[in-house]
Amino acid sequence: MITRYFLIYKPFGMMSQFSREGDKPTLADLPFQFPKDIYPVGRLDADSEGLLLLTNDSFLNNRLLNPKFKHQRTYFVQVEGQISTEAIQQLQTGVTISIDGKQHTTLPAQAQVLVNEPLLPERNPPIRFRQTIPTSWVSLTLYEGKNRQVRRMTAAVGFPTLRLVRWAIEDVKVGLLQPAEVKEVQKEWLFKKLRIR
Repeated sequence: MITRYFLIYKPFGMMSQFSREGDKPTLADLPFQFPKDIYPVGRLDADSEGLLLLTNDSFLNNRLLNPKFKHQRTYFVQVEGQISTEAIQQLQTGVTISIDGKQHTTLPAQAQVLVNEPLLPERNPPIRFRQTIPTSWVSLTLYEGKNRQVRRMTAAVGFPTLRLVRWAIEDVKVGLLQPAEVKEVQKEWLFKKLRIR
């Protein structure tokens, strides 16, 4: 079997799957003809955007989804309010969130305030601007991937997520990709960036 690897910038509002569910757009709506055996590695919620990897390589799928490998994913997160040093420290050390009714304490994460707003494509539709409520941007790097984890974490420290963009998986970055853009990459390049030997 020939293994193939694609990076996409998943747009806001799109499901991370090819099959239809309701009226939301899916990966099948991207302007690209993927081979039949390609599937997404992991997922981003419809209301999140950014880097998604698609492949037919089951080895890579296992390496990126099996929790024992603890690969890093970096998100740029716009939160409501001027985030505090205390909240950043809590995100770094781990916060307790509820997942499917069970309490889970997140692994230590890398978290820092982004002084300048990251250079990202415009979101469609844009975040609702409110003059009286400031927002902050945070870079958050996780080593686990629980359901809606970033949103649950920022809410737990008192700063709800407004916009969530997955910027990187290990050293593979969104870079200049635009929403709905697809880029095929070579295995050697990808495995090196993902630090897979």
